[in-house]
Amino acid sequence: MRHTSFLFLGIGLSGLLAACGGGGGDQDSGSGGGGTPSPGFVTTGPLTVTEVATSIPNPWSLAFLPDGRMLVTGRNGVLRLYAANGQSFSNVALTGLTGLTTAGQGGLLDVVVDPSFSSNRFIYFSFSETDSGNPSLNGTAVARAELDTGALALVGFQVIYRQTPKVASSGHFGSRLVFDRDGHLFVTLGDRQNADQQAYAQDLTRGNGKVVRITTSGSPAPGNPVLAGAQPGLWSYGHRNPQGAALHPDTGQLWTSEHGPQGGDEVNLTQAGRNYGWPVISYGQEYGTTQQVGMGTSRAGMEQPVSYWEKIDGTSWTGGQKSSIAPSGMAFFTGPEPSHWSRSLFVGALAGTSLWRLQLDGTRVVGRERLLANRNERIRDVRQGPDGRLYLLTDGASGKLLRITGG
Repeated sequence: MRHTSFLFLGIGLSGLLAACGGGGGDQDSGSGGGGTPSPGFVTTGPLTVTEVATSIPNPWSLAFLPDGRMLVTGRNGVLRLYAANGQSFSNVALTGLTGLTTAGQGGLLDVVVDPSFSSNRFIYFSFSETDSGNPSLNGTAVARAELDTGALALVGFQVIYRQTPKVASSGHFGSRLVFDRDGHLFVTLGDRQNADQQAYAQDLTRGNGKVVRITTSGSPAPGNPVLAGAQPGLWSYGHRNPQGAALHPDTGQLWTSEHGPQGGDEVNLTQAGRNYGWPVISYGQEYGTTQQVGMGTSRAGMEQPVSYWEKIDGTSWTGGQKSSIAPSGMAFFTGPEPSHWSRSLFVGALAGTSLWRLQLDGTRVVGRERLLANRNERIRDVRQGPDGRLYLLTDGASGKLLRITGG
């Protein structure tokens, strides 16, 4: 393992305000401007970054087994099982995984461990699946299988959920998986990227741009909202490409992050039956232009994000073209140290090559801080380990597994 110390890897909200004359903070007003951080906002000091594992081909997701070993998915279709110290790994045979497409943004994507893994050995993963009758069509699918750690194989592979209809696209699969406190599974689904598909995020009969909540066998979970004409299992809609999802440690509520177009990346408190607006409203622009996406930034009956970005560094947009951080994995921090991170929400940034910390007061963001920007690495996933520390996956052909301490 390689350890690297950094003296102040982040830009605190107060620092952004001083350096840029505003911006960088929570945008409660929806105006796109930042605000003065709360008196309790504390910026992060020195951090130590440990490279637990390196040379991971296109990693996408990380999950911890009860014994501390780690599962890491690669978009190339490889599932790796790492030792608890990250010093060795084995490839797990993905028997039964058919129809996997690795084109574009697709491949083997998220992985989560069943809350009852110690007794049932189940893991769940999402992947981009081609249509059996027409290989030009694809969509997000969720499967489960028993993990045989002795034989390094998956047993009893079963697809439990499929995004429908499948479409001709290689992007915006969404694909984050989160267990709720009742043992049911949230699944995020992207709008499928193509211009002719985006509007279907508002169509309850289609899987584009949705979050669904299902049982571990794939049936609609009890307690889901009742929406006329909606696909079975639907939880919320009007999403673009939600690639981050986490449960709040106190309330159990689902929070998600999603990619805007050019600017307009969001964090949302993702509630039952709510419409999150895409593509009717957005804080983003059409690519390569200054043209506002949709009908504006707000509309009756459509939810506002808890926080959003219009510039890649978190500063306020003052005109011209916006830029995106491209948020991916996210996690709430409940570890003991540093204490000022307690209950903060951490969001990885791909285009923004950084880790964002959002300090919360209830459901209100009272400060934001950009960390690790000087490493210039695309952060694909963020998890808290059983040791109470943050673990990150960096994106790319030679990705890394990082552990963050200090601050």
